[in-house]
Amino acid sequence: MTSNHPEQQQPLSPEAARILEESIISVREALTGLKYGNVSLTVHEGRVVQIDVTEKKRLKPN
Repeated sequence: MTSNHPEQQQPLSPEAARILEESIISVREALTGLKYGNVSLTVHEGRVVQIDVTEKKRLKPN
């Protein structure tokens, strides 16, 4: 994983690594089957606390 910050990242504790992996799994689940739409993450104190999925349905003209 890369960072946009120039400071060096510290290694994750086992608990932080577990929480990050759970967040990644949740994001993957949100993306599964999504053809058109948005996935938005809310992060608080470095942790994903909310995932919003907005799906767009394409309608065929009659």
